[in-house]
Amino acid sequence: MRVCLICEGSYPYVPGGVSSWVQMLCNQFQDVEFVVWAIATTREEMPEYKCRVPDNIKEIQTLYLGDVVFKKTGHKVRLTRAEKETLKGLLIGSMDTINWSGVLELAKQHRQHLCDLLMSESFFDICVEEYHRLQSRKVFLQFLWNFRGIYFPLMYTLSQEIPKADIYHAVSAGYAGILGSCASYTEGVPLILSEHGIYTREREEDIIRSDWVEGEFKEPWIAFFKKLSFTAYQQSSVVTTLFETNRSLQIELKCPPEKIAVIPNGVNVRDFDCCLDKKEGGPVTLGTVLRVVPIKDVKTMLLAFDIVKRAVPEARLKIMGNCEEDPVYYQECVEFLEELGTRDVEFLGLVNIKEHLPEVDLLLLSSISEGQPLAILEGMAAGIPYVTTNVGDCRALLEGEREDDHFGSAGLVVPVMNSEAMAQAILRLIRDPERMRRMGQAGRKRVEAYYSRQDMLDAYRGIYERLGEKSHGRNRI
Repeated sequence: MRVCLICEGSYPYVPGGVSSWVQMLCNQFQDVEFVVWAIATTREEMPEYKCRVPDNIKEIQTLYLGDVVFKKTGHKVRLTRAEKETLKGLLIGSMDTINWSGVLELAKQHRQHLCDLLMSESFFDICVEEYHRLQSRKVFLQFLWNFRGIYFPLMYTLSQEIPKADIYHAVSAGYAGILGSCASYTEGVPLILSEHGIYTREREEDIIRSDWVEGEFKEPWIAFFKKLSFTAYQQSSVVTTLFETNRSLQIELKCPPEKIAVIPNGVNVRDFDCCLDKKEGGPVTLGTVLRVVPIKDVKTMLLAFDIVKRAVPEARLKIMGNCEEDPVYYQECVEFLEELGTRDVEFLGLVNIKEHLPEVDLLLLSSISEGQPLAILEGMAAGIPYVTTNVGDCRALLEGEREDDHFGSAGLVVPVMNSEAMAQAILRLIRDPERMRRMGQAGRKRVEAYYSRQDMLDAYRGIYERLGEKSHGRNRI
């Protein structure tokens, strides 16, 4: 069986997060041949692999979005009336009326000249119509080029050569999802879409907060990403998600409920037995496992630690994880610490966390958006309690959500971007070692009972085998 994993902004160029999940899947399924179709930004930003590539990944095909320069002249594309209506629906139609199969057929028929569509008369006429409908106050030329800016990365992405596979497996929606949809439709083989977070919601939050999208164009950008997800949901044979709340969000975004499989993340608790022998005495040590990027809101954590440090001067903080993904934000965090004058904070970078977790009394997560963090499951498997923000599935992981779950709390949940609340939660726990011990035990038992890595692998193995039979091994080598 040959599976093409489609990764956007992650494997193999960005370690941690989704990349760790991809690495684990490939390592565990040694009898499966994988191809990785990576969507990267630029060769300068992502110059080299940051993950050790296992032998059963037979090929890595990278699509660099920064490689191409938009050309104002090119091949003249002639569309049929039906194709013009399909293009219009994609550009300015509502998500409910978009002809998703027509979009994929359009991409199939005009794959080599999709970017030229943006300079076509059809595209121009559609933009004129939308310009008048919105009664835009922008100069039309600015309006036109903003629309081209929205759709150019999509057209460029869909114009690429498609690697052969028995199954396409997109590990996010967005560009990866639509690329997988196009490949699945063109090659006539199944697509799996795995969402660790809800891509559309994450992009919506990014766009609302962004400075690079002007106010009038925020809604078209948000609508664009919703259409990408909608098309991927329709084309997929199976859509996997990590927990029930995300399943509800996918249904709200028009994913057919019968396609959705809830497959939680999983870990092998035995792998963390080495972390159970805790250090005796010494200063209170807090820890966090994360990528140092804005969505993790490291600055709120640092401010919370500064408050803790004033109350417990001997406290320390170990930050474990990639510091290179966003060098500007990392430098901002370092300078923020200097402004605060807070000592005893270590940025350890990428390390073997099992070597450091035995020293950690309490783990922290301050994210403003999450799915079901593998870092929390690993910390719970190591018997360490958590203080985390109320995002994604964090509350359910720490407090339990099943009727038969009587293990008790594995930590405390605090509001997003509230350093004072996080600091007070940390202080309550470190002043009550016995409570922390009980929480650590509860977390380990919950992971062992409900978040088994083997259960997760068995679920994906079953999906691969079922869908692989449908493709009849047509692209096996």
